[in-house]
Amino acid sequence: MGLEPLVLGLLCVAFVAAAALYSSVGHGGASAYLAIMALFALPPDVMRPTALALNVLVAGLGAWRFVRAGRMDWGVFWPVTILAVPMAWLGGTVSLPGEIYRPVLGVVLLLAALRLAIPEPHPGAPRPPSKPVLAAAGGGIGLLAGLTGTGGGIFLSPLLIFARWAKATDTMGIAACFIVVNSLAGLAGNLAVTRALPPELPVLLGAALVGGLIGTQAGVRLFTPVILRATLAVVMVVAGLKLLTT
Repeated sequence: MGLEPLVLGLLCVAFVAAAALYSSVGHGGASAYLAIMALFALPPDVMRPTALALNVLVAGLGAWRFVRAGRMDWGVFWPVTILAVPMAWLGGTVSLPGEIYRPVLGVVLLLAALRLAIPEPHPGAPRPPSKPVLAAAGGGIGLLAGLTGTGGGIFLSPLLIFARWAKATDTMGIAACFIVVNSLAGLAGNLAVTRALPPELPVLLGAALVGGLIGTQAGVRLFTPVILRATLAVVMVVAGLKLLTT
């Protein structure tokens, strides 16, 4: 990747903030990492493996936290994951041309920004669908996750919440574990094709680890969650529009 020290430093600061917010709700933050890297015009072959690797680390912290706290519904997790993992691997092996990857990712980032702007609905009794429906939904999300370099949580969480497929208290644990396995599968598929990781990845992993520890252990202290959500939403809108218009 050969980033200049200033750019690398700015990426690290931004990744700490993104990882802190996303890990506090069990997500890995791939959509935020992708948005940040898009603003710096990094190439897709750098963006995807970097976002997926950071996702595994940060979402892994969240998964450990929520599973340990009992905020998990394994009866929903396994059906929604069974097709997601192979489809995420398949998506990871596909190297989309820049002229296709940019608009697809741009739409994903705009959807992620919309997700941040929508308040959570009032919780109700869960009404999980049949296992084939969960498997089909997971497979579609897994493929999109592998293609774009996300873990799929940005799509799964709203689906679980708004469709009332799981308890609100269990959604974060389901999403965190889903993100981990899908990110691993997508990264494995990507590496099977590219056989390389960005040289600056260890530094960026360190930044994400710091943010993840803040989010999972102490919560977000420097800014209120509302301010952070709004800031990330703006970043995603700007990055999404940039990708769609370049």
